[in-house]
Amino acid sequence: MPVHVAAALLGAVQGLTEFLPVSSSAHLILARAFFGWDDRGFGLAFDVATHVGTLLAIVLYFREDILGMLRALPRVAAGTDADARRARLIAIGTIPVVIVGGLLADVIEAHTRTPLVAAVTLAAGALLFLLVERVGEQWRQDDRGMSVGQALVFGLAQTTAPVPGVSRSGATIVAGMLMGFTRAGAARFGFLLGIPAIVAAAAKEAIDLRQVGLTPGDATLFLIGGATAFVVGYLAIRFFMRYLGSHSLAVFAWYRLALAGTVVAWAMTR
Repeated sequence: MPVHVAAALLGAVQGLTEFLPVSSSAHLILARAFFGWDDRGFGLAFDVATHVGTLLAIVLYFREDILGMLRALPRVAAGTDADARRARLIAIGTIPVVIVGGLLADVIEAHTRTPLVAAVTLAAGALLFLLVERVGEQWRQDDRGMSVGQALVFGLAQTTAPVPGVSRSGATIVAGMLMGFTRAGAARFGFLLGIPAIVAAAAKEAIDLRQVGLTPGDATLFLIGGATAFVVGYLAIRFFMRYLGSHSLAVFAWYRLALAGTVVAWAMTR
């Protein structure tokens, strides 16, 4: 497969699975295992590009919320209005990510990035989706009534995102629904809460990239991967937020179970 086509395809996979509750890391690991692809072969520049692309997608979609919170920064401590309160809750929810990410990121990276781990977590996440959908019809709360404790629970849920197969959006939506939030309300706060984590990942990789430099070939892949991740990511967020307004997580649960079963069957034949 031509390298430019592979870059576009991997960028599309990243943009789609970063926001749908199916785990981008699991899909990239499984793509390498199933088809012999090596997304790391594209280099650090490609990783930076896809993170920048997905970051731009989420910023564009939630631009009104983000601008409102930026204007409310002088009032964050007091929390006198909805935007200031949301900004404060996102800052609080980011604390667990900073602590866990700083302490365990390398351990998670070293011990969980395998197809079988992805299969187990994909299946476990699917069962959680089906379970939370059975809890009942009591989900009526949106993120405007969120407490500090609930923001911390969202943050704790997001700390599981680096494990392949978990999914950042899936973990935060399940946590939110278990606390009584609507699917869309949980997803909205989870996406906004994910922005600092995506910024941190892109910044860390960009610092490393400065040390190794950017070749002309890397620059081309950077543009292709970043642009594809941005376009596909924006469309994925737009679809998903509308979908959650009137649909359950069941279709994603069955997809995750089917993918997990495929991985197990593939592993048994090897």
